[in-house]
Amino acid sequence: MLEIEIDGKKLTVPQGSTVMEAAHSVGTYIPHFCYHKKLSIAANCRMCLVEVEKAPKPLPACATPVTDGMKVHTHSDMAVKAQQGVMEFLLINHPLDCPICDQGGECQLQDIAVGYGGGESRYQEEKRVVVGKDMGPLVSAEEMSRCIHCTRCVRFTEEIGGFQEIGMGNRGEFSEIMPFLGKTVDSEISGNVIDLCPVGALTSKPFRYSARPWELSRRKSVAPHDGLGSNLIVQVKDHEVKRVLPLENEAINECWISDRDRFSYEALNSSARLKNPMIKFDGKWHDTDWQTALEYVVKGLKGVSTDHGKDAVGVLAGAHSTTEELFLLQKLAREFGVHNIDHRLRRSDFRADAAKQGVEWLGSSIVDFAAAKSLLVIGSTLRSEQPLLTARLRQAVKKGAELNIIHSADDNLLIDVKGKLIVAPGALANAVAQVLKAVVEIKGGDTAIDLAAVTVSDAARAIAQSLANGETAALALGAAAQHNPAYADLVALSQEIARLTGASFGVLSVAGNSVGAELVGVLPKRGAFGASVTAGANAAEMIAAPRKAYVLFNTEVEADSYDGQAAVAAMKQAATVIAFTAFKGDGLLEYADVLLPIAPFTETAGSFVNMEGKLQSFNGVVRPLGETRPGWKVLRVLGNLLGLAGFEYTSVEEIRGELTAAGDIAETLNNQLASVTANVIAADAGLTRVADVPMFHVDPITRRAESLQATRHAVTPEASAHPATLAEAGIADGDSVVVKQGSGEARVIARADAALPQGVVRLVAAHPATVALGGLFDPIEIKRG
Repeated sequence: MLEIEIDGKKLTVPQGSTVMEAAHSVGTYIPHFCYHKKLSIAANCRMCLVEVEKAPKPLPACATPVTDGMKVHTHSDMAVKAQQGVMEFLLINHPLDCPICDQGGECQLQDIAVGYGGGESRYQEEKRVVVGKDMGPLVSAEEMSRCIHCTRCVRFTEEIGGFQEIGMGNRGEFSEIMPFLGKTVDSEISGNVIDLCPVGALTSKPFRYSARPWELSRRKSVAPHDGLGSNLIVQVKDHEVKRVLPLENEAINECWISDRDRFSYEALNSSARLKNPMIKFDGKWHDTDWQTALEYVVKGLKGVSTDHGKDAVGVLAGAHSTTEELFLLQKLAREFGVHNIDHRLRRSDFRADAAKQGVEWLGSSIVDFAAAKSLLVIGSTLRSEQPLLTARLRQAVKKGAELNIIHSADDNLLIDVKGKLIVAPGALANAVAQVLKAVVEIKGGDTAIDLAAVTVSDAARAIAQSLANGETAALALGAAAQHNPAYADLVALSQEIARLTGASFGVLSVAGNSVGAELVGVLPKRGAFGASVTAGANAAEMIAAPRKAYVLFNTEVEADSYDGQAAVAAMKQAATVIAFTAFKGDGLLEYADVLLPIAPFTETAGSFVNMEGKLQSFNGVVRPLGETRPGWKVLRVLGNLLGLAGFEYTSVEEIRGELTAAGDIAETLNNQLASVTANVIAADAGLTRVADVPMFHVDPITRRAESLQATRHAVTPEASAHPATLAEAGIADGDSVVVKQGSGEARVIARADAALPQGVVRLVAAHPATVALGGLFDPIEIKRG
């Protein structure tokens, strides 16, 4: 530790600290623009000049390391004069148009100019003008004359985003911040440059000129789009969400949020919102009141259960719903006598259910997972599934961690990957078995899984060596693994690798409340906190053996199911389909019979449980739109109308209290299987589909956010395949092709991708152009169209 004195205050700081860090540790503010605690030191704005005793001139606090006995003065005459001089230079070319600037009211330059600048300017010459830049549909760079060249945006895209999409061109007075020629900023976390920009040069394009900061109310919330549980500040004006910003939480999202968390709010006020209950009769939709709609629901449920039995009813829920809504949903279903309930619509393999000992989760805290020295991620398109977790892993690898990947696609993660094994979906379990066999050879342990038929490849051995050598190790199964038809095998094999290497083993939760949905028992064979219940049918069984009635809660089966084609067919044959939804989806309008408008997360109180098992509660930030009602209130009233006991709740806190009293979250989290068996023989399924869910199509909200749908990530999909696979089908790169699964087909452009394994066609799911197709990892046909 080193001793330092700042403005007369004595303190000790660690070796290697800077003056800026030391000052912050005692609450002393030093003005700055280019410095940011998460970015490298640039020291190019010079606003943080301070006086250091025995130094001949002012020194930049951000780049000056602390020495033992150093004495610093931040408000001395020398420091003040230096800071005023820097501010005067910064304002030489800056347009003084604060009244019309979109940054006005929250501008760091404005604040520091008032607090640390001079009272008047001596500059009389003309100011330079910089032409605006096109950075895409999310970030506006129309006012680049305001840029002060702090280079925060440049460093963010390179260091945090992993690829320098923004740079500084030219030199001297001609310097400009710009994207690469003809390119837009396409990072999945690009919106953070808006927060980083200390002036009005980079602003939010969807929010631009829609409100002033002082007109907005600031309210806390939690992101629902992935299992990280990012903390948000939702800004509201006139009962309308206007902007979403990150709320710093170092243990979860640090000080960042992903683009889908930032911009998906646009959907909350879209024309697709369902504002009134609707009933279909005579093939047409009609608005109605809540009493009529709920009586219609009660009549439909009772009618089907009387005529066909309670087993003829199936309940399918979206895991983006709140924990309280999901708890009430499963309680209502089971009190009514319906045991067919599930939230895992995209899962195809449920064999592990019988051996599960608890709730699937990450297996450690987010911080500990990213701090592991060796990591193996199986079946995950990391950047689109977990944007901020990927950014954490990127920083971990820079500090010496080793990241290994087993997947069916070789995506550019913008991370140095230590080892990778890219195989077809049917060979994914065999690839993990290769790593397990290599671990057994290296560590000298034993496993109950028969690995005699497994041949270890060099790539698998390298991954095993990395896990075995790491001081700490972690394994995680991503969405592609969870949806793979051999998921049970992948869990068993991964569990054994973790046991032998001492690694943590977990699952990267796909939705914002996947862990919460399991905790409260939205499962066919387990109740809340593992309570024993009457077994029912899982999601796949409810589709394969269609029911006479379906209750859909916050889900659109055509986009959210493993096989959207089969799911829609099941809905269409049902006698009644009841949909609790915030949106009038085209699919719901086609196959549902009644639509009940429930509130999205911004209009209701509730909680989500993130992938590390942390329950985070939040309140509604705006009042429900139109006749929309919070989902828990609708379920409570429906329970009363059905004559069920235990539905007398008056607040969401009562529901939360009941569910937390039912068990302990930490004790329920457990990825282990009671018995370990696995099929390790690679399946030869012919031409197989590899389907990801695009990052801006993961749920009903993101699918309706206009700006997100205008990005490169949401464009019309293309069918990618290895050049040899395309050649075998007589197809060339760029050809128009027809891909077919079952009775559904899609016309797309073919692209050659040598990084894909042979025998697969990669084509995204959940996109309007592909929802008519079948299973995510099922056989597929492709031909020239």
